Amino acid sequence: MKSYPLLDDLRFRDTDPLAQPIFVDHVGLTGRIIRFSLRPGQVIREHNAPHSPVYIVVLKGRGYFSGVDGKEKPFGPETLLVFDAGEMHAIRADKEDLVFVTFLHGVPEEITR
Repeated sequence: MKSYPLLDDLRFRDTDPLAQPIFVDHVGLTGRIIRFSLRPGQVIREHNAPHSPVYIVVLKGRGYFSGVDGKEKPFGPETLLVFDAGEMHAIRADKEDLVFVTFLHGVPEEITR
């Protein structure tokens, strides 16, 4: 068993969101887990993960998340958000730091390296 403390050693960038790989499965190539840290007002522009659904768990703060309909909705800690493979989505931190973990699976080898 492995364990990863998700809120330890939080780091942020002043101008852009920070994405930190927490776990990358190089053996089974089944996925990766990434922790994102955003300062208030920082944005992850609309994008998608064409090869995997995206599962997001909000750990700290509140932010606005939009999915296929493009409408922002507020979410905070203890929330699980699910985006289908290929679904466009965007994220914007509200008035406080926003920290969340993203889970991807079934990611092709060239994307996990």
